[in-house]
Amino acid sequence: MKTLGTRLKELRAERGLYQSDLAVILSVSLRQVQRYEKDESDMALSTAIFLADYFNVSLDYLIGRTDNREIEC
Repeated sequence: MKTLGTRLKELRAERGLYQSDLAVILSVSLRQVQRYEKDESDMALSTAIFLADYFNVSLDYLIGRTDNREIEC
């Protein structure tokens, strides 16, 4: 399974965003985004939920628990 960092990098690239763009969106430093994408730093649950909503994917997909992007209700 893929990691949160790998998924975050893929989703960001699909949207055509730079790491610096994502840093602005999350109100964090560029270095923090780099740490997230390299799995060098844990992410707050609230940030993960925000990103799942932003990229319109399930939280399980974002964190690598499933390969299904669909949000199940």
